[in-house]
Amino acid sequence: QVQLVESGGGLVQAGGSLRLSCAASGRTSSSYAMGWFRQAPGKEREFVAAISASGDSTAYTDSVKGRFTISRDNAKNTVYLQMNSLKPEDTAHYYCAARRWLNASTKNYEYSYWGQGTQVTVSS
Repeated sequence: QVQLVESGGGLVQAGGSLRLSCAASGRTSSSYAMGWFRQAPGKEREFVAAISASGDSTAYTDSVKGRFTISRDNAKNTVYLQMNSLKPEDTAHYYCAARRWLNASTKNYEYSYWGQGTQVTVSS
């Protein structure tokens, strides 16, 4: 089994920054692609960013492109989401996910493991 634990969420003013971390444990390896998704109350779960197993390829949803950066440190079994220039519409519960495949995916149903999530709230 693979266990994912997110951290780094909190309350921040618009224009501020946060860095989310996702620590993986259990049956983990560098062959897993990783992704970040978010969900606000009453809204659909939304793809945010993804990174390939090797870290050489990334993908972002248009609304965060240029503001968010996904990265990974396979030696630490950790993936990060650096969020800059935060907006109130970024407020959501953020989830880390792992996919037992090499390439990244923007589809939530293609990910096998999910963390509990961490709350991000951006005030205006």
